[in-house]
Amino acid sequence: MSTTLAYAAQSAQSPLAPHIIERRNVGPDDIAIDILYCGVCHSDLHTARNEWKNTLYPSVPGHEIVGKISAVGSNVSAFQVGEIAGVGCMVDSCQHCASCGEGLEQYCENGFTGTYNGPVFGGENTFGGYSQRIVVDQRFVLRISHTDNLAAVAPLLCAGITTYSPLRQWKVGPGQKVGIVGLGGLGHMGVKIAAAMGAHVVLFTTSPNKREDALRLGASEVVVSKNAEEMAAHLNSFDFILNTVAAPHDLNPFLNLLKRDATMTLVGAPESAHPSPDVFGLIFKRRRLAGSLIGGIAETQEMLDFCAKHDIVSDIEMIAMQDINQAYERMLKSDVKYRFVIDMASLQA
Repeated sequence: MSTTLAYAAQSAQSPLAPHIIERRNVGPDDIAIDILYCGVCHSDLHTARNEWKNTLYPSVPGHEIVGKISAVGSNVSAFQVGEIAGVGCMVDSCQHCASCGEGLEQYCENGFTGTYNGPVFGGENTFGGYSQRIVVDQRFVLRISHTDNLAAVAPLLCAGITTYSPLRQWKVGPGQKVGIVGLGGLGHMGVKIAAAMGAHVVLFTTSPNKREDALRLGASEVVVSKNAEEMAAHLNSFDFILNTVAAPHDLNPFLNLLKRDATMTLVGAPESAHPSPDVFGLIFKRRRLAGSLIGGIAETQEMLDFCAKHDIVSDIEMIAMQDINQAYERMLKSDVKYRFVIDMASLQA
């Protein structure tokens, strides 16, 4: 084992602060990565503050990791020391269930191991990217083909794949009318990716002042969801809606915008449940309300390659590690466009 400097929460009430953690030695199938940048996800805040009631302390969040490979195990041939690599939300899964066999490790029936906060169904804690270094099994390391703006690549490892996966699963493409609900860390990636897939993208927001930014990011139209007339103009017209909002809200106004047989997929994870949707609105149009997690490793690599091809990165604000607690407070106020990324060079002993 070796020690690594990190930032950790010691309890739900404590701010994140410097903390020494242990990383395992590099085994035959392992890759060690010196972390250059780590994105800040709303899940980090939920976990650090135990809002999902499952946090293992000390908690070192961070699952949007870009760094430089510093060592590889004897069985590793696909990666070399000095290359840039990424780590997303998972660092292991059972590898033998049906979902793992299909490359859907995020739905591992025995529980994938999160990059931080340990296995889904309980087990030893894991520590994430708010740290100088990480050691990961090669099967969960991703190739970064972007050649610059690497800090802005980091959020693709969670925000990017969280939006890409459902857009891909529901076959979004040219000729489709696609709605994106919310223009935050997830929503702004959804707009960029859906537009790159060739869809006609409509951004739904409660904030009229986000109209200009949404159009800049690739939306064709912007609808203020609190405006009944604007909403009514789009009834029964959408092929697919991706709802990225992580706060409980009424789903019915958006479900009513779907065509017959169309789907709205939820990717935001609220602290408490959404109000139940109107069953008749679903039944009489055979509409679907679905959910989606992240993506498997193969799909995450596909997303990274797609984003590199289309020159897609996240819109970010760079912060020092020492500013993470203030960043959490700003994130709660939606005071970021659109993702904080930590410059890990700021984390010094």
